[in-house]
Amino acid sequence: MPALLWPLVIYAGIFTLHALLPARRVEGYVLGPDGARLRYRLNGLWVMVLSVALWAGACHAGLLEWNALYLHRWELAAGACALGLVFTLAVVLPAPRVAGWSLGKELFLGRAPNPQWLGARVDAKMFLYLLGAVMLELNVLSFAAHHRLTWPDDPSPGVTLYAALFSFFLVEYLFFEEVHLYTYDFVAENVGFKLGWGCFVFYPFFYPVGLWALADAPNPHVPLPYLVGCALLFLFGWVLARGANLQKFGFKRDPSRKAFGLLAPRAIDGRVLASGFWGLSRHINYLGELCMASGLALSLGRPGSFGPWLYPLYYLVLLVPRQRDDDRRCQKKYGATWAEYCRQVPWRIVPFIY
Repeated sequence: MPALLWPLVIYAGIFTLHALLPARRVEGYVLGPDGARLRYRLNGLWVMVLSVALWAGACHAGLLEWNALYLHRWELAAGACALGLVFTLAVVLPAPRVAGWSLGKELFLGRAPNPQWLGARVDAKMFLYLLGAVMLELNVLSFAAHHRLTWPDDPSPGVTLYAALFSFFLVEYLFFEEVHLYTYDFVAENVGFKLGWGCFVFYPFFYPVGLWALADAPNPHVPLPYLVGCALLFLFGWVLARGANLQKFGFKRDPSRKAFGLLAPRAIDGRVLASGFWGLSRHINYLGELCMASGLALSLGRPGSFGPWLYPLYYLVLLVPRQRDDDRRCQKKYGATWAEYCRQVPWRIVPFIY
């Protein structure tokens, strides 16, 4: 089968696993057309584990080379791109028009905020993020395998660290699936090219750009303390991002409950959380994302190489405008309460700097 068609098989497999595997049913934060909170089926971690097991089994049996996804990465990316475009048209065009929007804006941002299929068995946003996460994990593992096959006698421990940190990031993302139902993407975005094509193509194929650039490179022989520092920077970012999201999730579920059993909530007018992580900056989780991305870029041991830095640079370009848009949305929603929060917590992302 041509590698151009592999994404069709992989994505269809992920959809089938997600639809058929047992799942935990939870209530989200977003309201449906009937005014009730939408419900979701969560089984992402099991889908990823089984997908990786099937990939590893195929490689072990000789049906697929361990580095096949790297060797055919351009064909796979092209196939995924075509699927992303077809998905965009299929999900946007049948939905009702958005008043005041041009067709181009509707195609890019989407018309429908929360499409659900198969009798609400599959939620579009949840599936898209699951699809992107699983494909990204398979790419990271295959790209790292290519490095070890290329340099069997002297592989870079930085590549191993990069793959381990990325795998941790993806596994814990799916472990905390429910938390993401309360984040900006689920609350504020529609499903169109930006989200659909982004998860079909950009998320799984651009995020591992560090290995696109350096999987063929030899071991740079950086010292162990350097790699430990990279891992600590990544983990520091993870604490900020995951801690902030968990604190907000807990507050949304029960405003009186202490975060992590330790931090008593302090909320302005009982509506806007202003303590703990959210007392450091208004988007401290974005700083965490930037630190994680920087830790990954540095872990490959070539800080002077531009390729790995495209990943944190992308986050910078994405999150600064998102912060401004989210602030506008919150100002509209909370009014004077948000203005008071901004007075108490003046830092947008980086405490004492920005």
